[in-house]
Amino acid sequence: MEAQGERTHCCGTICLKYLLFLFNILFWLAGGAVLAVGVWAMVEKSDYNSLLNSSFYSVSAYILIAAGIIVIVTGIIGCCATLKEMKSLLIVYLVLLLCIFLLEIIAGVLAYVTYQELDEELRHHLKVTMQEKYQQPGEESVTQAVDKLQREFKCCGSHNSSDWRDCVWIQSAENERLVPDSCCKSPSELCGRRDHPSNIYKVEGGCIMKLEEFILSQLYIIGAVGIGIAFLQLVGMMFTCCLHQNLKEDPY
Repeated sequence: MEAQGERTHCCGTICLKYLLFLFNILFWLAGGAVLAVGVWAMVEKSDYNSLLNSSFYSVSAYILIAAGIIVIVTGIIGCCATLKEMKSLLIVYLVLLLCIFLLEIIAGVLAYVTYQELDEELRHHLKVTMQEKYQQPGEESVTQAVDKLQREFKCCGSHNSSDWRDCVWIQSAENERLVPDSCCKSPSELCGRRDHPSNIYKVEGGCIMKLEEFILSQLYIIGAVGIGIAFLQLVGMMFTCCLHQNLKEDPY
């Protein structure tokens, strides 16, 4: 009876080892996904940083990249602890999982608060930036960001195309345009001389609404990735505790 109990106990430990190892593979892949999303956000969407006072995009991207690296390293530690049945390393792994889980909760709250502040900042700051810095010396990054914003989101002006009437560049003597060429539905040189709806984008809410929707979609992606990893972590912590308990009780 005692031998049978030991065999059952051993089988349970082996099953837990394989389950935890499988979890760590999934966790490692999740870390790779987070890292990829962070790199994508930094490379593809960082142009809009110059339109904001805050460094929302760059900070978000760096946080995702750092989180991805930490998750990958934690997954590797978990695999080593599981395969070698090292109780001390399992404890380290469990603490890391718990720390990442708590950081995800904090990051989620901060992301929500940041979005509320960013939304207000965007409404007050974008119009002034576009009117005062577009096509001005030393503001090439702003000009490129505005042109990309208007082309990519098919919008014109912060709230509407009439915002460009007060633009320093539009009012300059050497300029012939009513709006930037990037407002045109079919962009070409000097196409901005005509601001008729058949020629330029007349989107209700302007580029501010489009940029707000984009920022919110970014937060949804970050939130979905965070929730998925958080669920994996809860499962992993449960398996880790069970395996640690079984190893503790195993005879040496």
